[in-house]
Amino acid sequence: MAQGRASWDEYFMRIARDVASRATCDRKHVGAVIVREKSILATGYNGSIRGLPHCDEEGHLMQDGHCVRTIHAEANAVIQAARNGVRIDQSDIYVTASPCWNCFKMLANAGIVRIAYGEFYRDERIFDFAKRLGIELVACTLEAKG
Repeated sequence: MAQGRASWDEYFMRIARDVASRATCDRKHVGAVIVREKSILATGYNGSIRGLPHCDEEGHLMQDGHCVRTIHAEANAVIQAARNGVRIDQSDIYVTASPCWNCFKMLANAGIVRIAYGEFYRDERIFDFAKRLGIELVACTLEAKG
């Protein structure tokens, strides 16, 4: 039996999940895909500073119960866009987990207008601030298909 065509949200969230498979901190594998007008602009996953050892090589660098060795997926996607001279203002981001407070603030200031996330992760403040800023915040879970 043929399955229906994936929606754009399903399509980009699946890509974000594939991007997350590159993550190097086993505490949480997160992937992000920045999109505008149905075209991928940049991707990112949580990993260490370029050129330095990763958690899966050297272990976690813990501070206040969090691993701080890694740069979050959303930040790495924004950095990739900046390194390549890609404008991300007025774009969407697909993230496998909702942004932490710092990543949310960064995405807002980068001009992201829509955040689609797979699972909720920790910070409730993003809901109030997204509403206040006019940023669309959408839960976008994928159902398992047999």
